Amino acid sequence: MKPALEDLNRCFQGVIPCSIATCSKSGVPNITLVSQVKLIDARRVALSCQFFNKTRQNVEENPRACLQIYDPLTFDAYRLLCRFDHSEKEGPLFDEMSLRIDAIASHTGMSGIFRLLSADVYEVLELERIEGFLRPPEPCDEPELAEKPPGPITELRGLQSVSSSINLARDLGELLESALDALDRLFHFSHSMVLLPDETGRRLFTIASHGFGESGIGAEVSVGEGLIGTVAEQRRLISMSATDELLRYGRAVRDRVSATDGSAALTPEIPLPGLSDARSHMALPLLLRDKLVGVLAVESRDPLCFQRWHEAFLAVIGNQIAIGIDHMQSRDDEELEPPSQLAPAPGPAAQRTRVFRFYKNDDCVFVDGEYLIRNVPGKILWKILKEHQAGRETEFSNRELRLDTTLGLPPIKDNLESRLILLRKRLEQKCPDVRIVPTRRGRFMLEATSAVVLEERECG
Repeated sequence: MKPALEDLNRCFQGVIPCSIATCSKSGVPNITLVSQVKLIDARRVALSCQFFNKTRQNVEENPRACLQIYDPLTFDAYRLLCRFDHSEKEGPLFDEMSLRIDAIASHTGMSGIFRLLSADVYEVLELERIEGFLRPPEPCDEPELAEKPPGPITELRGLQSVSSSINLARDLGELLESALDALDRLFHFSHSMVLLPDETGRRLFTIASHGFGESGIGAEVSVGEGLIGTVAEQRRLISMSATDELLRYGRAVRDRVSATDGSAALTPEIPLPGLSDARSHMALPLLLRDKLVGVLAVESRDPLCFQRWHEAFLAVIGNQIAIGIDHMQSRDDEELEPPSQLAPAPGPAAQRTRVFRFYKNDDCVFVDGEYLIRNVPGKILWKILKEHQAGRETEFSNRELRLDTTLGLPPIKDNLESRLILLRKRLEQKCPDVRIVPTRRGRFMLEATSAVVLEERECG
């Protein structure tokens, strides 16, 4: 049976680079690899044009081209006989293809250098499977594992389950953790994270992660830098397969640029948070109308982990998470509950002594000489440590923190709860014998089972 273009989606995910062959008017051939080929519809594909001077020259003289694409699972090869139609330098198609390249360029420190010049649209005149490209497989006695395609009922039930987990959450921390856990349990997205903007809006910090252990909590990414930063800046979903191949291609271009006079324009490479060997990435902005609430990022070592329906599915989940975050931040600070709901008093202090040092110039807090936290969460910690040590207060409320102008919380939508969650998790990692314990909605207490020494210094 003759293959259909729309059935070859795996071939367009970039796991195995495609090649394009063109010919000049005088008959001189040229073959080169293509960094991105996008399936538009049943009759058209688009190729990213970055450095293809010879290819562009050839198709302007002779608009015929031959593409060769490969299925990364079966290794079947397909030949596409095409005719160059037109180039797009703006519009939705160009923007979508450019976004992926911009993310790789930002990650490899080549913003403004490694960029999309145009999206070249080709009409597919003929499609054929290349027979005999591989030897037939050796006979095997083991039964074939049937691929389990996701059906609409499975997707709908999964969406319902994730939605219920979000709806039943009692606070922001539980909302994020339950959502990421449900994505793993139901759809095997085993490595994911949620990042929220800080008080400046110029950086994102990791407030919840799944599959990475606790090491990722508090990790920061600048808006506009790397994959996640690009998603936050452009406020558009990015899904990339075979990320290692794209980065290798970008680094090869970087090496070539660094060997020329253009090396001064290069910036340091931005490390991707999460798995060091991830081969698929998907990141989407969490938006509430035109406001960026955060970024949901999912990654995998499987180069073909994400299918096209995942984008729409995660967009729905992302909308619910964004609404949930906004709802948690907008709730009343306190909900009256009986005093018996309060957490038990801390036990007797142990012999260990913890030394907390606060640097006033940049609002950083270190514990026992190791960095703990900074900015608004650092100032909050220092305030409650001093109050606790002086014996003036053991229980604190969100309301009193908001009224303290020295903390620098914005007057509207301060995201105080997210900062307290980050602070609580960082203490659990670095100093588990000093804890922030929620007592009731909008209230918490500081517990210390070790002696605490406070030092305040200037930087430098």
